[in-house]
Amino acid sequence: MPQDTETGTVLPVANLTEYFRDALHGALLHQHVAVDDQTEQYVVNMLTLFARTEQLHAGVASGARLPPLVPLFTAALAAATPAERECALQRLGDLSLFIAGFFAHGFARRLIDIDYHIAMGGRAYGTLAAALARGRRRVLAQVYFELAAKFQPLVDALGEIADSARIYSHQDVLRLYEIWLRTGSARARGLLGKLGVAATPVALRAH
Repeated sequence: MPQDTETGTVLPVANLTEYFRDALHGALLHQHVAVDDQTEQYVVNMLTLFARTEQLHAGVASGARLPPLVPLFTAALAAATPAERECALQRLGDLSLFIAGFFAHGFARRLIDIDYHIAMGGRAYGTLAAALARGRRRVLAQVYFELAAKFQPLVDALGEIADSARIYSHQDVLRLYEIWLRTGSARARGLLGKLGVAATPVALRAH
């Protein structure tokens, strides 16, 4: 649920789809990311779906904080039919985008970081787009092509929605710097600048 950044109180939302549509459109404008209307609507629908916990954690073992990606990748490889493979690739791309956008700070001190989710999600969407491009779903293929091509900027846009009420601690600033180093995120660099931190690459020492 969105929060009032001044009072910290939860704001009621009458229509979740409308909220995500407005929030995503504003974030894309702020991040200077242009996507087709169909792609923007796809992301809005995905956000609305995953706002329901049972949809986000469908098929996930009890106790898992976030859905793992490896089983979906394995399912796509082992799929018996094209339809099963496409379904696994779509969920892999959707989950990767959602998790990378909304839970980037939660990857700190984990073996698998945000760049892994970006790589997996972009590859899943790209593979799915190529599979659909030769059939009757060419319009949908274009959506997946754009999701693959603009995965990182879309992650930044979702991150802006997630962080709209966030107050940054010193630890968060370090995490932002790490995200920028790992992904080259323009949003992370911009936030660092607003927080008074110069995003300068770390010079590697010669051995």
